[in-house]
Amino acid sequence: MDSEELLSGVHARLLPAGSITPEIAGALTYARRISDDLVFAYALDRPADIRILTDPDVAHVDPEELGRAAYENLMRVPVTHEEIPHEGTVLHSLHGDSHFVASKALYLAAAVHRATGASLPHEGALVVMPSRHNLVYHPIADGTVVDAVNALASYGLGAYEDSHGRGALSPRLYWWHRGGLTSLTVIDEEARRFSVQPPPELLALMKGLVGLDRAGRIPGRATAGTPDPAGLTARAAESMTALSPSPAPAALEAAFSTVVQLAHARCAADPRASSGFTWAAWATAVQLGTALFTGTDQALDCHLDEDLVRPLPAGPAAPPADARAWLDALYLAVLCRQRDRVRRLCAVPMERLREDDSVDPYVLHWADTLRTYFSDDGSMDDVVAKLGATIEASGPGVTHAPRTFVDAIDYQPVALFHRLITRDHDTFAKTLTEALAEHRSYWGGSAAPRARVALGPLALASLAHDWGFPLPEDLPFLPVHLLDGQRIEHIP
Repeated sequence: MDSEELLSGVHARLLPAGSITPEIAGALTYARRISDDLVFAYALDRPADIRILTDPDVAHVDPEELGRAAYENLMRVPVTHEEIPHEGTVLHSLHGDSHFVASKALYLAAAVHRATGASLPHEGALVVMPSRHNLVYHPIADGTVVDAVNALASYGLGAYEDSHGRGALSPRLYWWHRGGLTSLTVIDEEARRFSVQPPPELLALMKGLVGLDRAGRIPGRATAGTPDPAGLTARAAESMTALSPSPAPAALEAAFSTVVQLAHARCAADPRASSGFTWAAWATAVQLGTALFTGTDQALDCHLDEDLVRPLPAGPAAPPADARAWLDALYLAVLCRQRDRVRRLCAVPMERLREDDSVDPYVLHWADTLRTYFSDDGSMDDVVAKLGATIEASGPGVTHAPRTFVDAIDYQPVALFHRLITRDHDTFAKTLTEALAEHRSYWGGSAAPRARVALGPLALASLAHDWGFPLPEDLPFLPVHLLDGQRIEHIP
């Protein structure tokens, strides 16, 4: 065939490794193994047949031109996209009549964007390719990835066996990441047993996503609408009722998480935090956050609405190994001008927070920086050194949190703190504006409560306000009456 015919019909193709027999392997030296059971090769799609190209076929074509044509032709293969709800998660199927559909897994991000208009997360996706006519994937974006592992592994194996060898490709579960496919399936040939064993990098990411998801820190699938303060109020009241007669640590942690979301949600209808209902939720979040980490020596009344009060029983300190919850509690105490509570939170042993294995090291460095800064015996030299460690650790080595979350949400208070302690008024104002733009971009149109308030930047901006920093007026995601302290009242 001539070059024009070859380039017009060539496609990138995934083949079962077992289909490359020793007799034909010598004619396919250009082909390469993609994973344990998959091989990449070129195939020519003609009206009457499909033929795998051999070394002589590809020898007279420029390799770059051949690769580009194979990719572009593969991307033009028509597919149907379908969402499949499955036991708390959602799977996505790309399927069609073409023999090349599953081969799109080679370039999954591009294939997904072309079929759905959506982009895969930086962390990639889980994917199965049971037959050449379909692939099923799940973006690694939130805590539902844990359920998706089992769902996809089960589906992939079942669909592979159902194909009875006709167009079967692979029974394995893969992690598509950074343009490559990593098999997560381990097969015991003797026992005829399949198991899924994610590598440490993926396990760490999954654990981090679950923590972020449970606390409402990632958008999830909610893309429109407004938060539900009434529903959250009812959940908060129920969770606080469960604290009596004595608050168990797990119950107190759950109540704190719910009330934090309620406080954020109240700012959907009251973005300036003008109402007493809004203040009640923020004040209760402060009470619960401090009690969670430091205990309380007397019972307190917690107001969820102006007329809805729930008791917080006295209880000893039992700080959980939850660094992000500690940061939430500290941010709340700082922005509500609770200096005594700030000091109490900073007395929580750093060793306890370091037991949290669901966060990246930079989160622990950041917590240590703030503990040192707000502690009576902390030196500015130590603060600067720990801040530097935070900045360095938040670079490319992050494995537990999605990169978009790190850059848009987690790192912004760090950048603001740097400008705060150097008393750089102009750069602080500029960095604050950038932080709020990042917050808007990250959350998009999500209805998640945390989309309504940028908690970390609000805490740092409230410090800057009290120090006389000139700040822009009517900033989004920063309730002005919390920022300037006019809504702040006594918190028992």
